[in-house]
Amino acid sequence: MSGGEEVIGLLGGARSDLAAVQKAAGDSTVIALEEHSDRSSVTALLGASPAEDLTRYPALRWVHSTAAGVDGWLRPGVLPEHVILTSAAGNGAIPLAEHALMLMLMLSRDAPRWARAQERHDWERRTHGELAGARLGILGYGNSGEDLARKALACHMEVTALRRRGSAAHDGEVRIVHGDDGLRELLRTSDTLVVTAPLTVETAGMIGAEQIALLPPGACIVVISRGGIVDESALVDALRSGHLGGAGIDAHAVEPLPPDSPLWEAPNAIVTPHNAATTAGTAARGRAIMLENVGRRVRGEQLHNVVDRAAGY
Repeated sequence: MSGGEEVIGLLGGARSDLAAVQKAAGDSTVIALEEHSDRSSVTALLGASPAEDLTRYPALRWVHSTAAGVDGWLRPGVLPEHVILTSAAGNGAIPLAEHALMLMLMLSRDAPRWARAQERHDWERRTHGELAGARLGILGYGNSGEDLARKALACHMEVTALRRRGSAAHDGEVRIVHGDDGLRELLRTSDTLVVTAPLTVETAGMIGAEQIALLPPGACIVVISRGGIVDESALVDALRSGHLGGAGIDAHAVEPLPPDSPLWEAPNAIVTPHNAATTAGTAARGRAIMLENVGRRVRGEQLHNVVDRAAGY
């Protein structure tokens, strides 16, 4: 499509990038949309949420999600089949991996116990764990999974990852497994399981009581991508029984996490409020992805991060 045919509408936080989007869009028309704005000619939409009524955009052909997760967009009836969807996938990989590593360190050393001792002014020294030599299983080997693997290898961990696509058995020092057999192997051999997979039809409820039981006694689970992949009731039960040694949960099935959720007080659980990738760097990388795609769109080039609707990401 030539630049003159594109009409790009900006919603939400994307409206503050009007000048930068216009520069990337060349001769295309760029509009910061307000409630009263005419949407009939908009062909591309940046910054919309899945709650946006897309019937107001009869000419729409492309939507760019400024978030990496697109499960909301893929619910039935939200996005017309003819509309291309792209995302900010990869923008939060670095802080997500950092957050996972932080939770892993906190769990291995029982850092909350030190915090409680500090509140008591108690000089409590004790023996604790370390990551070196421990076995890490990564569920979902995408952008954040790959970044976490590099960080974990630097901590001298053994790393295995479950990947949906591809056939390679290794990615450098990372062992790659596939399918149901690979999942069972991953679980049986992981001292810590980190969930970095997107929420899709395939991954929803993927880790339930049966799967948690396959983890070695005392293993930990960390969730940094999406809630709904791990059955939280089964997780709490495994923490209470002592089968799991701990859990670090940043992404939850219901958000905000309800005040009466048993996760808040589950033994050896660390709860953070889906805050892992809330960094200036995430925003900057997401903005760069969006602007790159605007330029590609008006030049008629292949877009980055085109969502595969069948795969769910």
